[in-house]
Amino acid sequence: MNIGQEVLELLKEEITEIEYKRYIQHLTYDAKKSTNDLAIFYAHNAIVINWIKSKYSEKISHLFEIKNGHKPIVQITLKNRLDKRKKQKVPEVKPANSLLNPSHSFSNFMVGGSNQFAYAAVKSVSENAGNVYNPLFIYGGVGLGKTHLMQAAGNVFQNEGKIVIYTTVEQFLNDFTRSIRNNTMERFREKYRKCDVLLIDDIQFLSNKEGIQEEFFHTFEALKGDGKQIIFTADKHPKKIAGLEARLQSRFEWGLVADIQPPELETKIAIIEKKCEINKVKLSKDIVNYIATVIDSNVREIEGILSKLHAYSQLMHVDIDLSFTKNVLKDQLRENRENIDMDSITQIVAKDLNIKPSEIKSKGRSKNIVYARRISIYICRELTQNTMPQLAQYFGMKDHTAISHTIRKINDLIKEDEDFRLKIEELSNKITASS
Repeated sequence: MNIGQEVLELLKEEITEIEYKRYIQHLTYDAKKSTNDLAIFYAHNAIVINWIKSKYSEKISHLFEIKNGHKPIVQITLKNRLDKRKKQKVPEVKPANSLLNPSHSFSNFMVGGSNQFAYAAVKSVSENAGNVYNPLFIYGGVGLGKTHLMQAAGNVFQNEGKIVIYTTVEQFLNDFTRSIRNNTMERFREKYRKCDVLLIDDIQFLSNKEGIQEEFFHTFEALKGDGKQIIFTADKHPKKIAGLEARLQSRFEWGLVADIQPPELETKIAIIEKKCEINKVKLSKDIVNYIATVIDSNVREIEGILSKLHAYSQLMHVDIDLSFTKNVLKDQLRENRENIDMDSITQIVAKDLNIKPSEIKSKGRSKNIVYARRISIYICRELTQNTMPQLAQYFGMKDHTAISHTIRKINDLIKEDEDFRLKIEELSNKITASS
């Protein structure tokens, strides 16, 4: 039995017998052409294909990850297409990063204050391609949902019958280099300039590549001139991408530049709950809250954490409770508390609460400074070996009784206010993870 069949057997345990026999039973896995990044199945009709794509592709991908640690894009193809090619040379399967992931949609993207503007911009573009915000440039850190949003728009366009190309700068460069070597530049230009929508990830990797920048500029001009939609993602604002030609930088800003910030705690909780629903993983509220405080900013970690918990639970035949979760995720926490000092704590608290570290140690009495100071004192007491007199000296307070009074206040707030308790846990985990 190959891994594809093993995955379908796992899926059989999680869906009804009727659904399995109707949609899954007759799927055929192509073990020869599948890779760690691309799982290819064949089905006997288009209705089955559409149903599986909409309902099961994400789950199948997740089950592959449980089996072998890799989460591929799932591609379902008509079986008769395979039969027609038996006597022909089978074309090379496109690399996984040239394909849209059908599981990326607007409906399963969690919107919060940190990504609301980018979401609204991409949604607007998906409803009016080429006419608003063209190009659209989305930037932000790793794992915050840039690719998800871009591909969600791509899936909308593709369902409308538009020719959509999704690629990375690395793949674009590889295609360009191969075309020069094989003297097939016309074919290269035909591919990238005749599409209706061009989606390119990681545009920052154009940096300092003069030859490809020249070709990219002309591709951009051709598409923009024909009113075709262009969407880019990058890890930083166009102005901050070093080694980028001025004419390209200015064109990236012609349409709209939208950023995605790390999610706030409430959004992280909502994302975890949504991922649990999609992956049919049942977690109690205290476990969901705990995971939200462990994760710093990379939302992509959530998938890995849920997969890890689910796999451990199945293999060890135990229920997922808070103690079990903490034990499984201890590597994520990296609680090297001996390396934590008061300076690092105040710096992280100050950055999170958008004030200066010096203000926490000042005599300032404004509400936000007092709030940050109290949190810093509490966490320093919890995570360091410093005595109360040492804390009083560091924070410029009268004596140890002032420290004791502050800690009592924080403990009362933790008991009374669930959101405040979660904030303390989130900051504590962020500090221990960075040590």
